[in-house]
Amino acid sequence: MSKLQFHSMPDGRQIAFRKTGGMGPAIIFLPGYMSDMEGGKATAIYKWAQQTGRECLLLDYSGCGSSSGEFSGGTLSQWRDEVLALIAAQTAGPVVLVGSSMGGWLMLLIGLALGPETGPGRGHHLAGMIGIAAAPDFSNWGFTPDQKTQLAKGETIFEDNPAAPGPTPTYAKFWQDAETHHQLAADIALHCPVRLLHGQNDADVPWQTSLKLAERLCSDDIQVTLLKTADHRMSRDQDIELLLRTLAQMPSDQD
Repeated sequence: MSKLQFHSMPDGRQIAFRKTGGMGPAIIFLPGYMSDMEGGKATAIYKWAQQTGRECLLLDYSGCGSSSGEFSGGTLSQWRDEVLALIAAQTAGPVVLVGSSMGGWLMLLIGLALGPETGPGRGHHLAGMIGIAAAPDFSNWGFTPDQKTQLAKGETIFEDNPAAPGPTPTYAKFWQDAETHHQLAADIALHCPVRLLHGQNDADVPWQTSLKLAERLCSDDIQVTLLKTADHRMSRDQDIELLLRTLAQMPSDQD
């Protein structure tokens, strides 16, 4: 892995990132909720990018991993803006967004902000997206009515997480902001190539969510791949191999 670097946001937040140079479009990996760039999927993508001469950018959202800040203060809006700032500062051309779980929701928000510009000098624009168990709108479908009532009142809720040392918190600030970013109720004006990977043994995000997302996206170039035995993490060797094959086969500006 390349040296850890930091990008300063206007309010002083220090956003940790790793960058490897190479041919574009630049690959930007977007971790899931409470995840960071040290996870198996992120590191596998980064290693593949180094081996194949592709430009790649990993990062930790504020309050996560090596970035400054408290996780309790994080929101989709804030993390979206951090990613956009890093794209502007560290890349010069088109990007492919790879979003895991919540990162698949952020992928849509960032893609819409970048826009599908075409023509000479288009600079930063969205060349493609890969969703891994993408979880758009989970503030809506992922909580019970009682939990939503608590969050709307400003309370924090905690849910058991067998894969973590303690329960997973959801903070009211995050939930209330997320409720303003729902995407699945209407068409999503993104037209780039999209690949959606989802395990049918996913206990956290229903695999039907990827089918709904494919339906809502305006792109004519969408493929959904369902893995019958894969769980939400999609970190088995065969899952990682599929992800890297998908990256290698994504259309690019050079095609």
